[in-house]
Amino acid sequence: MTRILADLPDEDIKWLDQIAAEQGKSRASVLREAVSAYRAEAPSSGNTDWLEAGFGLWAKYGFNEDGMDYQNRMRDEWVREWDPDYDPAKHGPLTDEKDVTR
Repeated sequence: MTRILADLPDEDIKWLDQIAAEQGKSRASVLREAVSAYRAEAPSSGNTDWLEAGFGLWAKYGFNEDGMDYQNRMRDEWVREWDPDYDPAKHGPLTDEKDVTR
């Protein structure tokens, strides 16, 4: 096992000490368990629960727009009069509420 040195804010140290005291463990033990739990949840660990949770999310909430159509519609909001893709019929006038500086 390798020893490390980490700088943490005082409030985090107090919180760790409180958790360690409640669990009857050392601060280092609590940190080791936290790192293990974090590592187990990381996408690089092969855990794909996050993927399952997000798959079909739009349909679950009643959205039925194609993802590519949505993406293109969102990107169309970024087009301005000076862009080569600007089409006044499609994108409207240059000056609107999103162009006004406050």
